[in-house]
Amino acid sequence: MLEESLIADLVTDLPAAVRLQRLVSTLRSHFSCGAVGLLRLEHDVLKPVALHGLVREAQGRRFVVAQHPRLAAILASRNPVRFEPESELPDPYDGLLAEQPGQALPVHDCMGIALYIEGRCWGVITLDALQAGSFSQAAIYELQRYSLLVEAAVRMTELEQANRALRLNHHADEQQYEPAAKQRYELIGQSKALQQILQELTVVASSDLPVLLLGETGVGKELFARHLHRSSARATKPMIYINCAALPENLAESELFGHNKGAFSGAHSERAGRFEAADGGTLFLDEVGELPLSVQAKLLRVLQDGEIQRLGSDKTRQVNVRLVAATNRDLKQQVKCGEFRADLYHRLSVYPLPIPPLRERPDDIPLLAGHFLELNRSRLGLRALRLSSDAELALLSYDWPGNVRELEHVISRAAIKALSHGASRTDIVTLGAVLLDLDTVPAAITHNETNDVLQLSAIPLKQAVNQLQRQMIQQAISQHNGSWSLAARQLELDPSNLHKLAQRLGLK
Repeated sequence: MLEESLIADLVTDLPAAVRLQRLVSTLRSHFSCGAVGLLRLEHDVLKPVALHGLVREAQGRRFVVAQHPRLAAILASRNPVRFEPESELPDPYDGLLAEQPGQALPVHDCMGIALYIEGRCWGVITLDALQAGSFSQAAIYELQRYSLLVEAAVRMTELEQANRALRLNHHADEQQYEPAAKQRYELIGQSKALQQILQELTVVASSDLPVLLLGETGVGKELFARHLHRSSARATKPMIYINCAALPENLAESELFGHNKGAFSGAHSERAGRFEAADGGTLFLDEVGELPLSVQAKLLRVLQDGEIQRLGSDKTRQVNVRLVAATNRDLKQQVKCGEFRADLYHRLSVYPLPIPPLRERPDDIPLLAGHFLELNRSRLGLRALRLSSDAELALLSYDWPGNVRELEHVISRAAIKALSHGASRTDIVTLGAVLLDLDTVPAAITHNETNDVLQLSAIPLKQAVNQLQRQMIQQAISQHNGSWSLAARQLELDPSNLHKLAQRLGLK
């Protein structure tokens, strides 16, 4: 029984992510629907926590409640809400259900319920099906009953996370400090490389050591700096950002340390610098390798003594600032060439932290793509925006020299192209590989005219094999109307082995 299964998971010692994933998987199986989603409410945005039956990129989407009337209706009620098949309200998962691969099909039956923890609205759980009439009145009653167990599982997970935060001496709820900024600067991804960096950042955040973030252009060094600040004891104080590459040499000293009235031509009043603005908090120096040598010497003094001196003033001021710097340059080489002070380099790089490029985090690409798809859906006023299977393969095959920033621009450009080619804002808009305009598309993706199976070349063998297995499983499931046992028979696999393979390939 469903109730017994959910209770068993509650009393079993499981990692939080595993417990919640098993929960949505169990609910999907019990209600025999296409997809189940558990989403957490964070400042008027619903963020997926656990999904089952949806394409991978759905995990990276962030749903603004005001833009999704179905989600808003679920949150507005304390009872289950079911949407009739003929409902004109667009579903946030239109075109994203995994049981119909390659097809942009709308959801035809949907229900959900808001979840409450200690009297506050925590989020929602949603159930979606492609077949009309999937949810009966009895199913609605069951959802209300089982939602209590879902809330218990969520509460247990929150308690575990709070205890872990207390053990690490971190804030149990960092959302209270920068609610809007936390969403804007969220780091999205689940790859081992990203999780390792985040864990390292969280540990070093408890100290006041200067941190030097190293990485290619577009990897998101500012986002990692903000994560470090939010995880530190300085989280309630400001984080001040400076792009050193944009500082004119003649104004750099004034910008950093401030000036007195009359210190130079145009200084009509006294002005505090960025160090004073960051007092008690964090100062982030982006592209620190671009700082003029004359300013580097004065920056060194602040790092050594915590003292600054405004231009035109004989008085020194004490500041308490945690310095985080970032660069895409080889500072060691700049030191050898005399372009960067060796003593400043050693002060800044007390804790150097390389940020891995996107090509080393392929598991994060679908999630980031989903995040940018939802942003562009919102900006362009589209009902739904999704990737075709060949587009996803193209994204995974590309080397991403411009990293996350390039991925964002590729998705935005493709969405605009789709509209310019005649796509309707009221339809489910699908972005094909050609619209992405990536160099890898012609070599990596062609179609066999006889069976429309993707032919793969010019990409790693393991990746090509995984993609082909993914396709064949999806097609078999589709041909047998979602029956895994019949799909296993067609593929000549043991059903249990098929489930394990699908899990490894991210299909379950």
